[in-house]
Amino acid sequence: MDGIPASAEDDSWEVAGRRFRSRLIVGTGRYRSLEETAAAIEASGAEIVTVAVRRVNLSDPNAPMLQDFVPPSRYTYLPNTAGCHTAGDAVRTLRLAREAGGWNLVKLEVLGPPPFLYPDMRATFEAAEALIRDGFEVMVYCADDPLAAKRLEEMGCVAVMPLGAPIGSGMGVVNPYMIGAIKREANVPVLVDAGIGTASDAALAMELGCDAVLLNSAIAHARDPVRMARAMKAAVAAGRDAFLAGRMPRNYSADPSSPMAGLIR
Repeated sequence: MDGIPASAEDDSWEVAGRRFRSRLIVGTGRYRSLEETAAAIEASGAEIVTVAVRRVNLSDPNAPMLQDFVPPSRYTYLPNTAGCHTAGDAVRTLRLAREAGGWNLVKLEVLGPPPFLYPDMRATFEAAEALIRDGFEVMVYCADDPLAAKRLEEMGCVAVMPLGAPIGSGMGVVNPYMIGAIKREANVPVLVDAGIGTASDAALAMELGCDAVLLNSAIAHARDPVRMARAMKAAVAAGRDAFLAGRMPRNYSADPSSPMAGLIR
């Protein structure tokens, strides 16, 4: 699936010329089985799924294959470089992915060391430059840093994906001010990626104006992944509606909802 036609309704969003209705992107790893993976992804309503090229079987027909449960004819696969800690490893991984499946729209992430696995921005810039030169359309995981995000956009990345919190932490959006600042300055889609733990976190990311949310562990590690996937779908939709509606101003004093004038005395 390569997205929906540009003429389709309303509040769809676009990345690298592909248009989508769902603003929730989900991962395909960490589930207890491929059957559970498929059920949760279906419940999420996602149209894009990330695939960790180094960790998921995409080519050995003698073992269970992701494609048999999450068909590429139905979902847009977004190969990513999960587990890569150098620019060279990330570039090689995505070149192999393109050879194996023809994928050109990719997600770049280059991680620093444990325990934080924070984006290694120096290596990320290096890898992004090489991939863009190779003709890849790069969606890039990055620090919640407006200057870094703008530099990646100016290099030619098709989307920037600042972390909400460290990968797999479930801490939510720990720095909403910087996420909002990145979105205000960006001319490409901004997606919160990593750290989402529950539905309210996803809703907050969307209320900040982000174009989409990417998550994996929050669904895969839930007691009931399929139910959590439904919750995330609803939360992303609710957060988007709240952003478009425009929240009431914050006020540091009370403002009664019923007018005081004209009270019966």
